[in-house]
Amino acid sequence: MNLPALTIDQASAMLRNRELTSRELTEAIFDRIAATDEKIRAYITLCREPALEQAKAADERLRREDHPPLLLGIPIAIKDNFLTRGVRTTCASKILGGFAPPYDATTIKTLRAAGAVFTGKTNLDEFAMGSSVENSAFFPTRNPWNIERVPGGSSGGSAAAVAADQCIAALGTDTGGSIRQPAACCGVVGLKPTYGRVSRFGIIAFASSMDQVGPMTKTVKDCAILLEALAGYDSADSTSVNRVVPRYRHELTDDIKGIRVGIPKEYFVSGMEPEVEGAVRQAVTVLEKSGAVLEEISLPHTEYAIAVYYIIATAEASSNLARYDGMRFGYRARAKDLTETYMLTRDEGFGPEVKRRILLGTYVLSAGYYDAYYLKAQQVRTLIKNDFDAAFERCDAIVTPTAPTTAFKIGEKSEDPLKMYLSDIYTISINLAGLPAISLPCGFDSAGLPIGLQIIGKHFDEPTVLRIAHCYEQSNDWHQRKPNL
Repeated sequence: MNLPALTIDQASAMLRNRELTSRELTEAIFDRIAATDEKIRAYITLCREPALEQAKAADERLRREDHPPLLLGIPIAIKDNFLTRGVRTTCASKILGGFAPPYDATTIKTLRAAGAVFTGKTNLDEFAMGSSVENSAFFPTRNPWNIERVPGGSSGGSAAAVAADQCIAALGTDTGGSIRQPAACCGVVGLKPTYGRVSRFGIIAFASSMDQVGPMTKTVKDCAILLEALAGYDSADSTSVNRVVPRYRHELTDDIKGIRVGIPKEYFVSGMEPEVEGAVRQAVTVLEKSGAVLEEISLPHTEYAIAVYYIIATAEASSNLARYDGMRFGYRARAKDLTETYMLTRDEGFGPEVKRRILLGTYVLSAGYYDAYYLKAQQVRTLIKNDFDAAFERCDAIVTPTAPTTAFKIGEKSEDPLKMYLSDIYTISINLAGLPAISLPCGFDSAGLPIGLQIIGKHFDEPTVLRIAHCYEQSNDWHQRKPNL
């Protein structure tokens, strides 16, 4: 049996039925990593020995407990912007190159308590700023479907690891599409929950009003299982919402009869690859045949989303990254005095894209420009949220492409930041509005690259999003196809 290809659902059942041990599964995963990661470079840090210890502890719990958690003994990869106690956490930046946190993020604590096994820390764009993982300070990650292509970003390492069966599932973060866009590029499932649904405590901050933790998995059911474990109130996160966590996996039925699905006309415009549009429209037809009621809707302020996002996100990044000064943790440059230490540490420690965003953010927050840029962007953000509120009066969910193209070639957009930013044109609005959204495979282009379908829901209505996604997934075998490595 090909153990690394198992899903959470399959592996959990085998572990509980004593058909498999966590150690056997974990060793198989590390054998897979050894055989494939030289090509893909999904991981920054591997945790083989700690993982085997966790697997040993999981096997003991499996023998002892009558009703073990579903994640007990399951190998999971962690994006390298989650704080992991005693394990190097770099955020793919030189400035944190040797940093080992003294505590765990809340989500990491949760997974430890559930008995998950951590395979290692996956690559990302530096400080989660990018759409291709080309901005990592260490090396780019490559797409398992075609190693000349990007895996998407910023959670590209997690997406590539899931697609290549280098873990059973992974964690990512999503500030403007950083779970969903790489999920689309790598042909896996990725969900950005409602803002406040999953704790952000212990996540290295990029843009705090939009950052969100989410699962990256092989199937929609796995996504529901992992989300159910991650979701919940956390008093350590001031934005965490105290609401009951649904049993997401029990919401997965094939019945979507009568569910109203909105199709926004602004998301089907020139610039989208014809094969992407064709696959998404075909997926919409499948949903209609399954009983969904289609409704054309309008989200009129969509055209301003990119501009609004890159004002608000850079402003928040400028503030959040001010803490990296060489004094308390991370890299410190050699310098003759305090001022030079600050300047050289940040100059040598940050990469070009991070510097670009800090400069943009500092500019829009500066005296004389705050009202013209930052305040105006916040006002338009409200209009974008109002568009979604109005649309959801007419529909239960919204279906769009995840990205306008399939995975592009490494280096293709590196010299043109605007082209790179447009990779997230269909995902950014959802972060601005704080909504839940999932990406799942809906086909392949003529070059054999995956295409992603995005399903957007109302605030805290992940059950409907997952239900629609699961129904669509059952109609095809896109999620079962594997890259040839």
